[in-house]
Amino acid sequence: MLAFLNLIRCKNLLMIALVQLLIKYALLEPFGVQTSLGTFGISLLILSTISIAAAGNIINDIHDIETDFVNKPRKVIVGNAISEKTSYQLFIILNVVGVGLGYYLSLRVNRASFFSIFVMISVLLYIYATYLKRTFIVGNVVISVLVALSIIIVGVFELLPSITPFNQKIQLTFFKIIFDYALFAFIINLLREIAKDIEDINGDYKAQMNTLPIVIGRERAKNVLKFLNFIPLVGFVFYIISNLYKHPMAVSYFLVFVLGPLIFICIKTFGAETKKDFHQLSQMYKWVMLFGMLSLLLYKFIILN
Repeated sequence: MLAFLNLIRCKNLLMIALVQLLIKYALLEPFGVQTSLGTFGISLLILSTISIAAAGNIINDIHDIETDFVNKPRKVIVGNAISEKTSYQLFIILNVVGVGLGYYLSLRVNRASFFSIFVMISVLLYIYATYLKRTFIVGNVVISVLVALSIIIVGVFELLPSITPFNQKIQLTFFKIIFDYALFAFIINLLREIAKDIEDINGDYKAQMNTLPIVIGRERAKNVLKFLNFIPLVGFVFYIISNLYKHPMAVSYFLVFVLGPLIFICIKTFGAETKKDFHQLSQMYKWVMLFGMLSLLLYKFIILN
């Protein structure tokens, strides 16, 4: 069981579920926004999303066996704790469950066309694992877009089917908030993917992958990461000045739990040299992502005050 949970990246799936629940119950429900999904519906959306994501993690591990034996030999699961055949079977089962639930949910909100979102995500995860991950930058961008989609999809199912001429403005206002969080997730995940590529350069080189550090060199890739780190930093400073200056609680939260760690990451990147250093950067990006998403709990205080 532990091997299976590690294979599907249980912690990452819990993060997806948490964010979707926060959007539903910390952002939309407290303000009486008209939504399309009840408790059962949001539960199905979460189950569908994490099933497809879990399948993506499995196919990714199957195609990463060669690189993982170099980059993290003690954490190789496929072929050791779980056979490759069983892994493929789990990949198919989870995809069928995820896409099937997505189809049912699309019919439930009377938007059959929404079903294509689940199919697209499933297909892109497969293409990413089998091909795009080996390409220059494209793989990093695609997987980051898919992370953002796991957030946007809540807005798509909760808000868009419920839009009327009378509530259009408020529905779109909250959809924009969700989109802003999705953009934040995209940027942070993209930075994390680059840090991971630098960390895993040895195994990726052996597997003849064309990741950023392999194509332009490890030191240049590090310089790119240094530069890109300033994008969310500047973005958050602008966001705080523009939107939160009247809310001390929110300003304090973002300064301590988001802006502060981002500044630390910027400093840490300049001195990063070893595989361990870049692994630590990768972990710090995950914490920034988590605390950024937990800020959804503040909206009740920001908007109502």
